[in-house]
Formats: sequence, C-alpha cells, structure tokens
Amino acid sequence: MHKLAHILRLGLKELTSLRHDSVLLLFLLYAFTVAIYMPAAGSVIGVHNASVAMVDEDHSPMSRQLAQVLRPPEFQPPVPLPYGQLDEVLDSGRYTFVINIPANFQADLLGGHQPAVQVNVDATAMSQAFMGAGYIGRIFQRELLTYSGQGDAASQTPVLLTTRALFNTNLEGGWFLAVIQIVNNITILAIILTGTALLREREHGTLDHLLVLPLTALEIMLAKVWSNMLVVVLCTWVSLEVIVKGALGVPLAGSMSFFLLVTAVYLFASTALGIFLATLARSTPQFGLLAIPVIIPMLLLSGGSTPLDSMPQWLQWVMQGSPSTHFVSLSAAILFRDAGIGVVWPDLLALSAIGLLFFTIALMRFRKSLAS
Repeated sequence: MHKLAHILRLGLKELTSLRHDSVLLLFLLYAFTVAIYMPAAGSVIGVHNASVAMVDEDHSPMSRQLAQVLRPPEFQPPVPLPYGQLDEVLDSGRYTFVINIPANFQADLLGGHQPAVQVNVDATAMSQAFMGAGYIGRIFQRELLTYSGQGDAASQTPVLLTTRALFNTNLEGGWFLAVIQIVNNITILAIILTGTALLREREHGTLDHLLVLPLTALEIMLAKVWSNMLVVVLCTWVSLEVIVKGALGVPLAGSMSFFLLVTAVYLFASTALGIFLATLARSTPQFGLLAIPVIIPMLLLSGGSTPLDSMPQWLQWVMQGSPSTHFVSLSAAILFRDAGIGVVWPDLLALSAIGLLFFTIALMRFRKSLAS
C-alpha cells in the first residue's frame, strides 16, 4: 500500500508540474485541436477542384461537349485558352491540366479515324496530376464512345465488376487522416512529455531530492507513466468527441472505451521509450535531437502514411517491433470497423509485449542512471 501511495503522490506531483508549464499546455491544446482539424479538413487525397484550361482548335459540338463533361467537384469548369498561351500557362503553373483538341477532330472521329486529344499535365502538382489524368482519360473515352454510337457495344463486357466501399462509402480521405493525426500526436506527446519531465527534474535538482526519499526507481517511473498516460488519454477522448466527431463529422462506429483502453496500453510502451531516451540524454535540447530519429520512423513507417504492404519485406518485419505499427492497425480496426477483442487480439498482445519489453529496458537504464 505504501508503494501505491508513493506512486499516486508522485503522479500528482507530475500533474501539478504540468499544470504550471504553460508551453506544454499550449502544445497539448494545439496538438489535439488545430493540428487535427486543419490537416483533415484542408488536405484532400485525390482529385478535387483541379484547374483545367482547354485549347479548342476544332470549335465543333463534340469539342464543346468534352469541355462540359469535366464538372465540379473534381474539376473546375475548363477555361478557354488560345493556342499561343499553352506553353506559358504550363510554365507558370497556372493550370494543372491543359487540354488541346486539334482541328477537324469531330470530322475525323465520325470518319472512322482515331484523332488524338493532347492532355498536358503539370506533374509538379503530385497530389492531383496522375489520378486526374486518368480521370480525364476515362471521362473522355466514355463520352467519345457514346457520341460515336459505340457506347452500348463497349459496355457488353463478359464480366460485370461491382465495387463497394465499406466503412467509408464516399471515400472521404479526411476521415482516416483525422484519426492518423491523433495517433501521430499521441506518439509525439507520449515521448516528449515523459522525457522532458524527467530531464526537467534532473536539471532543476528535483530528482536528487527524490533519491534521498524512501522511493525506488520503479515507483518514480510508474508515477511518470500513469500521470502522462492520464493526460494524453483525456486529451484523446476530448479530441475524438469535439474535433473528429463534432467539427469534422466523422462517424466512428467502434467502441470509444475500448479504443481509449488500447491507447493506454500504447502509452505504456511509448512513455517507457521516452524515459529510455531521457536517460541517454544529458539535457533537454540533446533529448530533442535524440527523439527526432526515433519519432519520425515511427510516424512514417507505421502504416498510417504508407500502407505497410507496399514496403520492402525486411522493413515490414522491422516495423513489427514498433508499437506504433500495431496501434495504427488497432485504431483503424476499432474506430472504423467496430472490431472487437476477438479480432484485434494479436495486435493487442504484440503491443502489450512490446510495452513490457520497453518498460523493462527503460527501468534498467533508469536505475543505472540514478546510481551513476
């Protein structure tokens, strides 16, 4: 009971210290509000409102029809453009797509020839260029086949494919991005909060005061873990309810309590990692530099930014040792697919095992740093 009382009081001390740290409080507020809403609401994965210009050298009903089939929200209404300005607007990046319809286009099409339509793409607009070019090609092909009377014949395919999008029927990229931003911010804050808390005590001499008390390294470390875990879990819950579900309107089908429990398990692993890094650093700036090469791979290679299956096989095996990989998988399964413990238990078991391993290594290193 005395040990539990020590852990409780030390944790309350951590919360009091955080309450007086205005910089970290502002960072927490920003990380779970603005940093979630702006990327999810402003970043669009796919083609949206792409700028189009059209050089019409044919001036036929067919060429005018092609200009009308490019509609919002994927494309802006095509802007008529003289042929002499084609290179200029492409060099200046004014339009993402510039379409050139040659003279006698409709006559050649009705005459059985195969006239060419030139689609110039500004490939520096990477998020829209390649998918947009494919969209334009398919839209024009369907329209030309219909106009030439071949649309019905072309539709007689031996196999009819029906595509159904589960859990996100309109393929809203912001839904997934909002949850991934929360996952990334949890990772960053879990490591930074615990690491800076330990280094702050060392720099201010508070850690030396704790060593003369009847406290063990395990009690000190558990106090830092549960206090920072409580703060991040509460911030995560508020962010999901207010920002993700309220402001962004993302329907989360899964159990919120189950997800917060999984978040606590993940924080157990990531806070232990933060303490381990803090024992290697001698100052807060050194800890920041040391944390960068650890946090960045956890964010970029965990499967949130790039699917894990598209990575090299050896890298997939390496990332299985990162707790963020399993947490990303668990987050998507629980919040979007309403997966229960019977489905996600392998990832949850792996996350718990990694957390215990990180905690044990961090505890050994923390004891060694206290003795030195």
